[in-house]
Amino acid sequence: KNSAKAMEKELVTCSLQEKEKIAIDRSQIFQIPPRKDLETKVIVVLGKAGMGKSILIQKICQDWSNGEFSQFEFVFWFDCKQISLPEKQYSLKELLLEFFVKPQEGSKEIFEYILQNPAKVLLVFDGFKGLHDHENFPRCSASQPEKDLCSIKELLSGLIQKKILNGCTLLFTARPKDKLYQCVSKVDKTIEIVGFSPQQRELYITKYFEESPYCDSALKLIKECEYLFSHCYNPVMCKFVCFLCETVLEMGEKSLPSTLTEVFLKFFQQKIMLTQTDVTTTQNQESLATLARIAWCLGEKHQSAMKSDLLPSKEVKEFALKYGFFLPFTLPRHSDSEEEEFGSTFSDFAIQNFLCALHLLLAEELKDKNLTKYLSFLSKKKKPYNWLDLMPRFLAGLMFLQDDPFFCSLSNEDAKQSTKKQKTLLKYIRRLQINTLCPERLLELLRCVYETQNNYLLQHVALRLEPYLSFLGVVLTPPDVHVLHSILKRSRKEFSLDLRNSSIDVQGLQALVSLRNVTSFRASLSDTVRLWKSLEQTKDYELLKASTEKFVLDPFKAKTMKDISDLSDLVEMQEKMVNCVQGASGCTRYEIPAIRNLRKLEFALGPACGLQGLLKLVKILAAFPSLQHLDLDALSENGIGDEGAKSLSEVFPTLTSLETLNLSQNKITDLGAENLATALPSLSSLKTLSLYNNNICDFGAENLAKVLPAMTSLRVLDVQYNKITGVGAQQLTDSLRKCPHIKNLVMWNPTIPYGVLEHLHQLDSRISV
Repeated sequence: KNSAKAMEKELVTCSLQEKEKIAIDRSQIFQIPPRKDLETKVIVVLGKAGMGKSILIQKICQDWSNGEFSQFEFVFWFDCKQISLPEKQYSLKELLLEFFVKPQEGSKEIFEYILQNPAKVLLVFDGFKGLHDHENFPRCSASQPEKDLCSIKELLSGLIQKKILNGCTLLFTARPKDKLYQCVSKVDKTIEIVGFSPQQRELYITKYFEESPYCDSALKLIKECEYLFSHCYNPVMCKFVCFLCETVLEMGEKSLPSTLTEVFLKFFQQKIMLTQTDVTTTQNQESLATLARIAWCLGEKHQSAMKSDLLPSKEVKEFALKYGFFLPFTLPRHSDSEEEEFGSTFSDFAIQNFLCALHLLLAEELKDKNLTKYLSFLSKKKKPYNWLDLMPRFLAGLMFLQDDPFFCSLSNEDAKQSTKKQKTLLKYIRRLQINTLCPERLLELLRCVYETQNNYLLQHVALRLEPYLSFLGVVLTPPDVHVLHSILKRSRKEFSLDLRNSSIDVQGLQALVSLRNVTSFRASLSDTVRLWKSLEQTKDYELLKASTEKFVLDPFKAKTMKDISDLSDLVEMQEKMVNCVQGASGCTRYEIPAIRNLRKLEFALGPACGLQGLLKLVKILAAFPSLQHLDLDALSENGIGDEGAKSLSEVFPTLTSLETLNLSQNKITDLGAENLATALPSLSSLKTLSLYNNNICDFGAENLAKVLPAMTSLRVLDVQYNKITGVGAQQLTDSLRKCPHIKNLVMWNPTIPYGVLEHLHQLDSRISV
């Protein structure tokens, strides 16, 4: 389970630049490297709620119907929240030929053809979140899985376990934090849908108002409200913001709400109040409260759909359908004689989240002090309502909107009760030890506090933030960046930010780096270089210089070829910046401080790319004048070999500050040791040299022994676990007598008799046994 989580995290927390380098077209989605077996292929499309996963699936189906993806003769598309109702069971035949589409004739022959030709079948399961709950994913126990009635989970389990339709192609869509990788052992391809760029947001808004008289003013109005514009990176949120903007402009107003909670409160108000009369007001309020309770009951079970006949009343059903809060769907029948059944699903994830928050505030059975347990950052246990990720923010926001006339009309509370809820939240946050929160919970706290727009809370949190804030590996969306920027700006402290692997976009990175009280930052190299290139193009040399001075690189660990390429780009960037910054600073020479101050460089590319990566790295090592520690030892073993050792030795004269060189576990033989020995004396500051666990024999030991007296700065030499015998050990010992500066020689080798090593230790106590 843990390895599955680690794999998921690795897949989804890469930098924006890495995503762009592997951006693919729809036509490439099913392109998987050929393999010998004909087993089931699994493709996963990841994306946060509202990112357009379902729209992508619809487009794939449309493309197939127009003749694309001709490798598939059958494409079946299922909405998981509709097929995962707990009381429903299906056979595979019913699922394919009853639920999705019912052939007019020849169902038996078609099903037999599908069973015989699984490679021509594509099964799409949209919204994997609808298929899991708190229980473990079941194994398919049916004796005839193609024909027996099973729950949808068991059927899906049979497909994944290759008991059913082995050889077909499965396409899942899921949120990044869904439990998919606990259920699917092998994924052939993972794709992530990222949100709109600022330019795409503008294009969407322009298209939305294309035929409206408010076309020009709408875009201007939305962009002026930076927080809402940042939320427009999510297509669904962009639609809500546009709807509200249209309403505001039609009413002659000149400003938008300042928070997402206000947006949705006004959305519900406009939807309901535009068509209601005094007669229906009370009924609508009651229906909305009931719908909010349904949203919560389903949300607790990680569901968003239910059978329509389970709705408490006809009025609630008609209310939800009339205003577009529910969407209807048809359930499959086991036989033509059965009566047709219908289901209802919430039309949008955000609507269900908002209604859940509304229920928690309206429910009379919930006491004020119990509300805070639904705010994710207060729980010491695993986040309980991660599936309803917007709900805590809406809940906090609504607590401070209880004087809104529309909200007051829904609630029976008086002003005193409303103030009591606010005081409860204030008290909890005052007691909260903010400095102990992990990055995810801290970010959730900032989101919730921002939604309240309460000056005391915002200032309280800002003043209690730690000077060092790490968001390493935590995805920062554009709204997250806006919230973080807004709160940091309020503080009088100076901050150091770690933004590596946060998928932060260039605009967000620029916003945070430009804050005066952000004195240093770490970020993915590729993102940082992109920012600097952008500033260079816009000729913002002042911010360019300031951001380079704030950037921290040390220590740096290269784990992929991309890391080496990014490091090369950084060095190349310095050469370009010398010209453009000189004019702004008046200096004759300019260096990026992060390059000048890099002291520790770890290299861990593994055996597949170790040598290739090193050959590229040595070309730029001279650019780091302060490099003190070069570590080429990795758990997976880089295996740079003799060729790598020779290439590295050629740049030793430029590494004048190097104090520690770790070449352990790199398959270096006598030839490599000879090349190293020739150049080692040029490392004038070297104190520690490790050649642990290589393939060095007596000839290599002899060459090292010859140069030891010339290495006057050396204090520790480690040649353990090589193939040195007593002969080589004796040569090193003889050389050690001429080296009073060396404090420790570690040379235990299985090929040196213990008695010999013991004798040498007695001759010189600096030799470790």
